[in-house]
Amino acid sequence: MAKRVLLYAVLTIGAFVSVFPYLLVVLTAFKTQAQLSSTAPWLPGLPPTAGNLATMLAGDFPRYVLNTAVMTALLTAGQLVFTTFAAYAFARLRFRGRDVLFWLYVATMMVPSAVTMIPLFLIMRELGLVNTWYGLLAPYILGTPYGIFLMRQFFKSLPAGLEEAARIDGAGQLTILLRVLLPLCRPALGTLAIITVISSWNSFLWPLIITSGDDTRVITVAIATLKSGIGVDYHLMMAGSLIALVPMVAVFVFFQRHIVRSVVLTGLK
Repeated sequence: MAKRVLLYAVLTIGAFVSVFPYLLVVLTAFKTQAQLSSTAPWLPGLPPTAGNLATMLAGDFPRYVLNTAVMTALLTAGQLVFTTFAAYAFARLRFRGRDVLFWLYVATMMVPSAVTMIPLFLIMRELGLVNTWYGLLAPYILGTPYGIFLMRQFFKSLPAGLEEAARIDGAGQLTILLRVLLPLCRPALGTLAIITVISSWNSFLWPLIITSGDDTRVITVAIATLKSGIGVDYHLMMAGSLIALVPMVAVFVFFQRHIVRSVVLTGLK
């Protein structure tokens, strides 16, 4: 009994530590400038105000939210489509140098993304894609090493007899992929979709480098520029952060089973 009480106490403390930063975001978002300086960060401002949210929603911030949603949707769709085809080729098709090419590609995961930012920007500049949707999406819409590795390992776990039976029935490679194997890949596709949605929504460094106008600005960059444009106006920054947080909370609430499954499938912590 004592061990169980200790376990629940530790879990409660851990949960509180995890939730506390989000609690600060919510509390600060509903404080005025005067309340922000007169109350402790972990205490609510009384009376709470929705003026910060109204100020953010009355400006260009909704456009940035829409830009982020469009970017996330396009990147997720591109990842699912192109990653599936590439992973199927690496897992099932036989061609010379397949395994060497695959492991060389996967080895690029060991290269920090910050190292490739400058070369990517120079390429996009030479192609005239700076501050365009094409430049924002191009480096990641065709798949990532992690996504291809995940899908490839899942394809290899499927029985080869499924393909053999389909070939006996006269099915081609594309039919086998779309009608036989792909329906069995829903757990892996769900995992890849969730990971892509979260990483795309929270993407900051590449959008900051490649975009500069309102037409392509995403929510993370908008919050960062809000700080430099307004100064240390944390109640407005936290209001913007709260708006950015709401869609991710909704994703967790509606897809929590898939998120738990993705943690089990990928081993992420």
